[in-house]
Amino acid sequence: MAPRMKFYIDGVWTEPASPKRMAVVNPASEEAMYEIALGSKADVDAAVDAAKRSFKTFSNTSRGERLALLGRAIDVYHSRIADLAASISDEMGAPLGLANKEHAPAGLAHFETMRSLLGQYKFEEPIGSALVVREPIGVVGMITPWNWPMNQIGAKVAPALAAGCCMVLKPSEFTPSCALIFAEILHEAGVPRGVFNLVNGLGPEVGAAMSEHPDIDMMSFTGSTRAGVDVAVRSAATVKRVSQELGGKSPNIILDDADLEQAVAGGVAYMMMNTGQSCDAPSRMIVPAAKMREAARIAKTAVEQMTVGDPRAVATTLGPVVNRAQWERIQGCIEKGLAEGATLVAGGTGRPQGLHKGYYVRPTIFADVTSDMAIAQEEIFGPVLVLMGAEDEADAIRIANDTPYGLAGYVTSGSSERARNVARQLRAGSVNIQGVFADLAAPFGGYKRSGNGREWGRFGMEEFLETKSIAGY
Repeated sequence: MAPRMKFYIDGVWTEPASPKRMAVVNPASEEAMYEIALGSKADVDAAVDAAKRSFKTFSNTSRGERLALLGRAIDVYHSRIADLAASISDEMGAPLGLANKEHAPAGLAHFETMRSLLGQYKFEEPIGSALVVREPIGVVGMITPWNWPMNQIGAKVAPALAAGCCMVLKPSEFTPSCALIFAEILHEAGVPRGVFNLVNGLGPEVGAAMSEHPDIDMMSFTGSTRAGVDVAVRSAATVKRVSQELGGKSPNIILDDADLEQAVAGGVAYMMMNTGQSCDAPSRMIVPAAKMREAARIAKTAVEQMTVGDPRAVATTLGPVVNRAQWERIQGCIEKGLAEGATLVAGGTGRPQGLHKGYYVRPTIFADVTSDMAIAQEEIFGPVLVLMGAEDEADAIRIANDTPYGLAGYVTSGSSERARNVARQLRAGSVNIQGVFADLAAPFGGYKRSGNGREWGRFGMEEFLETKSIAGY
């Protein structure tokens, strides 16, 4: 059992500076499962001090030493997959099958990718008469979300370790247990004292203290755009680097020459996975206007085949959303769609039939949605898909780019060349064409209000590196 009432600081499990607690609620039952300790500025200070001391030595470790650490972490991680999956399912409501197959292994995949990259990455290169050296940036503050908790922890911690950085992690207070298990994994793997530190807590307290801390050299944040702005503003006074992966309202363009049945059904399935709680979810499906009715029929059939229910049940496709506040927000968004005149194809407000407890949402589809509607612009972060009609390819691209976000995009066509051409015109950091998923070695991040940094692979590690030029070397 993870030590939920302590923090991992300087290589040991540490009592919090003040006795503040919070109940962790199971979203399927709405009942408190246990309590966790909440940190304060004093805990952040202790963690940063430990990281700063350790940086002096860890930043000078060899490539081989860091490769060995990543390898040991991978070995231990394999042995804790089931524990990680169970905690994720209980705390954020993911179906246990999804937690076992996707959630828990996601963090491991980033460690494996980073180990492969570190073995051949060039930290030094001659340019003219200068030697350009890439060095670890220093102490990194990390704030991770609840929706894909291990994916985001792995996407930050693995490259930071590979780069030679030390860190302080504040995981989401809604999914604390998997992060505590992760601390146990690194401890068993032999991470040096002070290199990795974990403090649980709330954003306005622990997150703010990290962002404002003068000895934190970089903040790596994943979460809402609103919270990301707060991190950036608080970080500005110390001119620290801020890397952000924020919200999204990603378009899924299905062109007129695509297999409509396959593309719509696949788009619905990907949108509804994780109960729609993915920053890169294809939440705006853009179809030929002349095929709107047919697309709506296919989408309705697809969601009617999904099973909403207990995350521990084998047949469950969609679990609950993470908490009451999120449930109420989604209900409000559905009500906006109805008030704005969008056509309700499936779902609607309230819980699914037969479910009287838990933060369950009816998988909802709206058709005939236009860009001036709130449901086409706001990140709903739940199982709500909007169908938008485009007159032609140019109109589809215009609709796709008509958003303050730019995290991801999706394009399906009967012609790969046509799909590539459309993908190049989307203002988004990651575009998937023809149903091919993103590659972990390629960069992931957003344009516009979806963020300003990149994670995954070489690009993710370089976020944690400073570049030094030594002229006349």
